[in-house]
This record gives sequence, structure tokens and C-alpha cells, in this order.
Amino acid sequence: MTVTADRPTPSSDLASLLDPDAPDGPREIRSRKAKKVRSPLWARITTSVGVVLLVASAGGLVGGKVMISKTTDSIALENLTGDAKKTEAEGGGATLEGPIDMLLMGVDARERWAADELRSDTIIVLHIPASHDQAYLISIPRDTEVTAPAFAPSKYSGGTVKATEAFFFGAQNGGGWTGGAQLLSKTLKAETGISFDGAGIINFGGFKQVIDELGGVKMCVDQQVTSKHMKLVGGEPMWLAEARKSGKPMKDVVHEVGCKEMEGWEALDYARQRYGLKNGDYDRQRHQQQLIKAMAKKASSSGTLTNPLKISSIIKSAGEALVLDIGDIQLTDFVLGLSGVAANDMVLLRTNDGTFSGNGNGREVFNDTSKAMFQAVKEDKLAEFVLDNPDVVATEK
Repeated sequence: MTVTADRPTPSSDLASLLDPDAPDGPREIRSRKAKKVRSPLWARITTSVGVVLLVASAGGLVGGKVMISKTTDSIALENLTGDAKKTEAEGGGATLEGPIDMLLMGVDARERWAADELRSDTIIVLHIPASHDQAYLISIPRDTEVTAPAFAPSKYSGGTVKATEAFFFGAQNGGGWTGGAQLLSKTLKAETGISFDGAGIINFGGFKQVIDELGGVKMCVDQQVTSKHMKLVGGEPMWLAEARKSGKPMKDVVHEVGCKEMEGWEALDYARQRYGLKNGDYDRQRHQQQLIKAMAKKASSSGTLTNPLKISSIIKSAGEALVLDIGDIQLTDFVLGLSGVAANDMVLLRTNDGTFSGNGNGREVFNDTSKAMFQAVKEDKLAEFVLDNPDVVATEK
């Protein structure tokens, strides 16, 4: 693979946030106790086809409001958070003020896999403070030990499982993606104390289409890794199982150290690797966060966000693989209301110091710092927490 030598640096906004000697000092933290909107748009933020892709520039959306609205009509809307949705007492409501918390669940659904055979291998909490000028991504390790409650829709009696398995058990017996999301949301609320304004599920294939619509994204590989999922057959990428069935010569897909523009399949494949990496799943979590930020940067820097036709095309592509939380707010109203959240304001955070923190049975548990970070999310004091605990920030390679 051809690579370039340049490497991105952490966002200047984050640097100023963490530097008490910066000219303007630390960002003022505003903590308004206000109600929030309950909408499918929350999920659009977390899947990078909503606020993550759109709020960086809202000017081009107004004229395309009708067009975009028609495009999003085809997206499946479900109640993904169930009992974990914020109540009015917790600050939930019908205005666009106050902090916003969403849950992103990524699944790897292929045609040969039924809905009740899926696990959520990507689990990200996205927090936007009441000031609406920052976005924080916190990845939940897939192997975190959690206590999943009983869940009647899937006839699950409850038990101690991995976080990724909570989705699986919620999807059983006809629960489907919606049941999986509801049980995982409820489980994480009990584990972290965080209630959600909304959520979204995206099939990894949906990310590929969005990235290709963007014309690729710039990713920086920090450790050489050989794909466990893809092979090259005649120069074309194929799933390993399909490549084997072809009976043709196969070549490894090797992600070499360095920065380059990646197509959808390549960026996704790199972000999905965990075997062969120094910190395993924690490196994968960081790479997935890096991918989300790269998509947002590409959208905000390429003129996409001022082109209603392009935005409509991106949302249509992603919509084929999306399930979103339900709500009534209009897309453009939501985007304009959060126009202060830009791609460069996304801060990537890590749990457990970015290394495996096991309990002796192959599962992980949150350390005290991670538990305090979740409490800071709940209280909308995450920026203050990051100032006091800068090591939770995931370094961008």
C-alpha cells in the first residue's frame, strides 16, 4: 500500500481545552438544567450521518429542507432505547436545550445472518454538553461484564453477560434489532447511570456506502495489521468466506503504517481489526472513533454540507442500513440548533486507561476513573472531568 508520511495532531480545540495557560483559558462550562428533544436525529449524530456529518455547516440545508425530509422518510424508525430513554424528571422533553446523550450500536449484518444472530460489536456513547459546542465519544468495550435485566419481548430471563451479548439476547425470539437495542440500552443505563435521548443502529455496510459517497476518508494507521476479515482476489476485496468459495488465489489485506485516503471497504476493514494490535479491542475502539471523526472532517471540508443534493444522497445511502430512534423534530431545525458542534470539536475518550482491565474470567470491568467519567456525563460535567483527568483522552495517531 502507498502511504504518506504526514500524521494528524489532536484538534486545536481540545488542546486549548486541556491547556490552562492558553490565551483564553479553559472553556467556560455551562450547566443548564433543561429539557431535550427525543428524536431519530439523536441516532443520526452517532452514526455520522446526522449531526456528526451535518452540524459543521448548516447554511446549505435550509434550501434543501423538503428534499432532505423526503429522503429521510425511508429510514426505519423504532423505539431503540425503551426503558432507558430519559424521562422528564431526568431532563427528557421536547426542546433542543440542555445536554444530549445518545447510544450508537454497530452491527455486522450479512445476508446469511438472521437478525437474532447479531451482536453489537461497536458500542459508543456520544455526549453533547448543554453548551452544544463540543461532542465527546466514549467507547464501551464489547467484553465488559454487565448484568442484563430480564427482557420480556425476547423471553430473556436476565443474567451476567458481556456487553456485546446483551444486544444478542434482546434480539432473540423475534426481538430483532429493536429488542437488541432496547436491552443493551437498559443494561448500560443500569451499568453507567446514563439515560439516553435516543439511539441508532447501523450495519457496517452502511458506513461503507457513506464513506464512498464522501469520496473516501483520510485514516492514519499506527500499527501494521493484517485483516482477519478480508482478502484480495484478483485485486478486489472480498469477505474471507466468499474469497475461499471463489477458489481463486487470495492475497492478504495488509494495513501498513502511515496516512492515506481510504475507500469505504478499506477504512471499515481497518477500523474493525482487533487481533494483532497491541491493545486489542481498545485500539479498535480508538480506530472506530477515528473513523467517525474522519468522516465528519471530510464532510465539513469537502463542501458536502452546503450541497443539499449531496447530503440527500448520503442520507439515502446510510438509510439503507439504519434503524433510528423515533421522534418528531425536523432534520434542518435540529441541525441549525446544534450548528456549534463541528467535526474538529469531537473529543475521543477511552475507558480503563485504554488497556484491558479484566476480572479474571476474560471479561472487563470499569475502573474507578471510568465510573467517575460516566457520572460526569450524567451530571453534564464531562469537560471539567477531562480537564482534571487528561489521560482519558485517546491520542490520535
